[in-house]
This record gives sequence, structure tokens and C-alpha cells, in this order.
Amino acid sequence: MIKKEYIDTNEGFSQTVVVTTGNYKTLYISGQIGNGKNLEEQTIATFQNIANQLKKCNATFKDVVKMNTYIVNFNPEIDLPVFRKIRKEFLGNENYPASTLVGIEALGKKEWLIEIEAIAVIE
Repeated sequence: MIKKEYIDTNEGFSQTVVVTTGNYKTLYISGQIGNGKNLEEQTIATFQNIANQLKKCNATFKDVVKMNTYIVNFNPEIDLPVFRKIRKEFLGNENYPASTLVGIEALGKKEWLIEIEAIAVIE
């Protein structure tokens, strides 16, 4: 039997949907953004928001199996080192989740520079 739980519902979406199948829960975390004046500040805040969603479900970054990252006007030489440094601070040095990073033209609001969505699995 499959059970669904909706965490932090908003206008038209939930921040996280928890799907329970047997002894396992899969957490689908909606794209998170963060406030800040530049990519570094927004990336830190975005990872903090993901951490908050994980915590609400008794999970951590060690449980994340997939991340999709979207960065506005992505410049690999400048933006990738910033992103990797911050990601390492939150995820550690090994056993990274499967990951996709896409450079895009714009997100939902013009001030947003980064959005990250995640999938985690817990027992």
C-alpha cells in the first residue's frame, strides 16, 4: 500500500511530498530557493532550506539520492567552484547523490539565482 503525506503546502504545491511504500519513505522536495544578494548567499540559504525540509521528515543530506540544480546565467568558471564549495559544506566529501546542474535563463522570480530540488529515501 502506498501512502502520501504533504509537508508545508502552499498555493498549488507542497514543499515536500513523502511517499511511503512498505518500510521505505521517498521524500520529493520541491525546488528550494534562498534569499541573498549573490549566488553564494542564495546557494547557502537554498541548502539550508533543503536541510529544513529533510529535518521535518527525520532525514539528512546523507539520505539524498538525487539533486537537480538550476543556476541562472550559469558561468562554469565562476559559478561552479562556488556551488561545489557550498555543496561540500552541506553534503561532505563522499557519497554524493546523483546530480544534474543546468544553466538557465530565468527562474520564477527575477531575483532568484539558484533553485535546487532533491529526492531522499529513508527507512
